[in-house]
Amino acid sequence: MVISNRVSKLRQLMNDHQISAYIVPSSDYHQSEYTGDHFKVRAYISGFTGSAGTAVITADKAGLWTDGRYFIQAEKQLAGSGIKLFRMGEPGVPTIEEFLYSEMKEHGRLGFDGRVIAAEEGLSLKKLLSEKAIDIVYNLDLAGDIWDERPALSDKPAFLLDTKYSGESFGSKLSRLRSKMTSEKADVHILTSLDDVAWLLNVRGEDVSYSPLLLSYTIITREDIFLFVDKTKLTSDIMTMLSEENVTVLPYNDVYEFVKCFSKDKAIMLDPKKVNYAIYNNLSPDIRLIEMQSPLVMFKAVKNEIE
Repeated sequence: MVISNRVSKLRQLMNDHQISAYIVPSSDYHQSEYTGDHFKVRAYISGFTGSAGTAVITADKAGLWTDGRYFIQAEKQLAGSGIKLFRMGEPGVPTIEEFLYSEMKEHGRLGFDGRVIAAEEGLSLKKLLSEKAIDIVYNLDLAGDIWDERPALSDKPAFLLDTKYSGESFGSKLSRLRSKMTSEKADVHILTSLDDVAWLLNVRGEDVSYSPLLLSYTIITREDIFLFVDKTKLTSDIMTMLSEENVTVLPYNDVYEFVKCFSKDKAIMLDPKKVNYAIYNNLSPDIRLIEMQSPLVMFKAVKNEIE
């Protein structure tokens, strides 16, 4: 009954915003599989607490897509909720894209919080649904809006990982990254994956249970580097280390406005599987994009002697 009431409240907001279907994924703003409590909106709206799954709500249907790891758990937790379990990969089970294309009428509106949807996924939905002239509305956190006692973002302090453990300084890693940017002819690299940021900066946090990660974004240019984070989490040791590399620290949520400032003569490197749809859409359409996996992924794969 509790879950069905939450779905009803969500549908009322959808109606207010003229939204035909609304997607609630499991991720945070960084496409993480494991997230802090603030981001567990899908669990709140559906009752399903597994780490992977996506809820889709329409005016008269509600579904939860998850993989084979969670079929038994999801079936139990969804019982009596009015939310149908879609067992991903099973014969005859439509994908989320197929479901939306089938259920949504022409000139409808698909809604989601663009901060928790990867750019690649959002762009794929936009292309598919354009065949039916369906609009994408990505600036609505409707499911979060009905969560009256939603946990706040983590405010736990970060800590510095000494080079005696990392084996390489932040400055050295930054130099290698900029060298790779030069070879790819990239002026800017937008880095949003939490493990990549943590590895680059040699900074760890406690914002996700069982994972030493700090909620943050990093934007690297040929000359500057910008860290978007709650500054109150940073210790004096971290601030000293960052100042040595001329890092500018800005508020966590300022990244969305900041990316609008890049002029069309800039080439920006990003991974559309990691950068969220809201950041991607805030970039000027005239900018040249270099869409590729971050060089840091391969850097991390090669361990130094200390590691």
